[in-house]
Amino acid sequence: MPALLPMLVTGAHLVLVADKVPVLNYEPSCRAAVEAAVTPERNVSACENDEKQAKTKLEHEWGNFTPSQRQHCTSLSTTGGPPSYVELLTCVEMSQAAGALPDHGKTTNGRIER
Repeated sequence: MPALLPMLVTGAHLVLVADKVPVLNYEPSCRAAVEAAVTPERNVSACENDEKQAKTKLEHEWGNFTPSQRQHCTSLSTTGGPPSYVELLTCVEMSQAAGALPDHGKTTNGRIER
């Protein structure tokens, strides 16, 4: 049994590390957002400020989202373009809100299941 303790401690540490907000390089996302912006006040500095605020909020609320929500949204926000904390935060918040909706019947292949 004592030999099992180091494995349990190591395993718990790995779970804690996996439950942290991912590290994202949002600079390319901000450059792209500024290039597409139609208002002059939307500059790289404003975008980076938004990204930092979103990251801080994620760090405080990350544990409130399910592992499935975190994994799904991290995958979405890091695939197909530059990653963004704002996008990740929006995704997990919307996923959480959708999960809290009452179940009045789910649709499957066009049929309502009750």
